[in-house]
This record gives sequence, C-alpha cells and structure tokens, in this order.
Amino acid sequence: MTTKVNAKRSMGLIALCTAVPALMAGSMAVASPDALETDLVMKGDSYCTQTAWFAYIACWNEVSDDFFINRGNCINLSDADERAECDSAAKLARMEDAILCSEQFYGRLDVCALVGETRYDPDFSPGNFVDPNEIGFSVLPNPYLPLVPGHRWVYESNIDSETITMTVTDKTKQIEGVTCRVVSDIVTADGAVIEDTDDWYAQDLNGNVWYCGEIARDFETLEADEPAEAELVSIGGSWKAGRDGAKPGILVFAAPQVGATYRQEISLGEAEDVAQVISITGTESVPAASCMNDCLVTRDFTAIEPGAEAKKYYKPGVGPILEVEDGKRVELVEFTTL
Repeated sequence: MTTKVNAKRSMGLIALCTAVPALMAGSMAVASPDALETDLVMKGDSYCTQTAWFAYIACWNEVSDDFFINRGNCINLSDADERAECDSAAKLARMEDAILCSEQFYGRLDVCALVGETRYDPDFSPGNFVDPNEIGFSVLPNPYLPLVPGHRWVYESNIDSETITMTVTDKTKQIEGVTCRVVSDIVTADGAVIEDTDDWYAQDLNGNVWYCGEIARDFETLEADEPAEAELVSIGGSWKAGRDGAKPGILVFAAPQVGATYRQEISLGEAEDVAQVISITGTESVPAASCMNDCLVTRDFTAIEPGAEAKKYYKPGVGPILEVEDGKRVELVEFTTL
C-alpha cells in the first residue's frame, strides 16, 4: 500500500512541478481535465484514488476560475500601481491555491490508504433506520450521542471566547426517505452568534448514528451598522445526502472497535470528514463530566484541511465531552436533559 501511495504522490508532484512555474510566471495556460485524465488517472479498481484525482482536477479548474475573476476585477482599477499590486496578488493567490489543491490530493490518498480503494456507496435505505421519535422510548439511544429531544450540551473554549450550544430539537428532516433528527449547533463569541448550524442525524437499527447533512450559516456583525446586526456571510460547508452526489456516513458507532477508520460523510470539496477510533478506554475530565477508562476517543480529520486533526472524547450516556486540537480544548461545561 505504501508503494502505491508514493507512486500516486509522484504523479501529483509531476503535475504540480509542471504547473507551478507557469503559475508563477502568470501563464494563462491550464492543462485540460481530459489531458490530465489520459496521462495520470490510474485505471482498474482504484476507485478511491480515481475519486481523489477527479477532485484534484476540479480544484485546479476552480483555481483557474478564481484567478481570472480576480484579473477581471484588477483590470478595472484606474490607478496603475493598484492595478499592478492587484495582478501580483492574484498570481500569488493562484500559486498558493494550486499548492493547496496538491496537498488536498495527497490527503485524499492518505485516506484511501486507510479506508481502501472500494467505491464509497453506503446503504442508506429507509428500512435500515429507526423512527427518531422512538429514541429514548422503545429504542435505546446511541450511548455516545443520545439523540433524545431536549438533550443540550454547552461547550466553552480554553483559548477564545466562543461558546457552543448543541441541542437535540423535536424537529425532523426527510432525507432520501430517511427521517433524520435535527440537532441545533450554535456558536457565539462575546454573546454574538457567529455560526448557526442545523445538523441532520439518523440512528440505524444497530444503534449507529449517521451524519446525513447540515445547513451551516456563518455570520458577521458590523459594529458600524445601526443597529449592529448579524449578517449572513456564508453557507460554506453545507451539504445534504443525495444532493450533488453527496453521501452520508457514520458519525459515531454504537459499539466502536479500536482501529476502525470510516468516512463520516462525503461531499467532494465541501465535506470529507474521516474518523478513526483510537481508544474505548479513554480517561479525561471536564467541568460537566469525567470518564475513567470508559471514554470513546477518536481522531477526526479531513483532506480538505491538510494537517488539521482533532481528538474527540465521548462519555457513554452523556455524549461528546471534549475536543482537543493544537492545544485548544473545547470542554463540556453543561449537560441537561428534559
């Protein structure tokens, strides 16, 4: 497996080394997807690798689109110095974005090495899932994420002023015939809402919780406005199973096994989260809960953000209690139920 990954990375480097000098020189020539596919895409049953390569091509085309839009904006600047500075910034941004495309490609290959080359096509049949309104009644909740309406988790960061409030609502969402539970996830900073997300989860007959999509809203408050109000600036990262090729995945198992690596969802270029079970006997303590040799611990990462990964702790009967990333601890400070 290592040899194959290195070979694939070498192909990516060939493309990158060929393209970056042209980018630095400001060349407008961009290799066509057909040419790249003919020369570089591996054939056979390496479906994961081929998916990574197609996503790489899409990324390159997006880099080109952004570059020419920027150039179009630059040419309309009347001041010659501003115009030259704008052009230089556009060329630098194109080079940086191209390098990110390559890093994401390598990250996807790393994921392929962990999950295998088979097609990602999970069985999302409605008959495989429970009625979310029965969870907590005739259906036992997943121990690591009990989707019982009224459950509420409040988290605080040890570094910034952000507070995250996650609430299982009484709302449901129909996705591909599966009735999903709507979970509200609101992030505030200094009392102002900066993110407001509806996550859509479903529990299967084995107790596993599936991630079926989300609508993510990012806000920015401009103090100069009268009155100062939160303004919607992005819905980036939003996705829904069955839309534009997006597919669901398992967010958390009911009976996790150490070493298991799995996709939590896939919406190419938008959401490609992967998790790996690293322990089911973790020990940690936060203000609202603690676990002693009974926490589920996962390593969560995504090829979209190369190098970024988080370690998450789940206490049975409570749910997620801690997320650690680069020294930042997001800790559970309050857990309430109806």
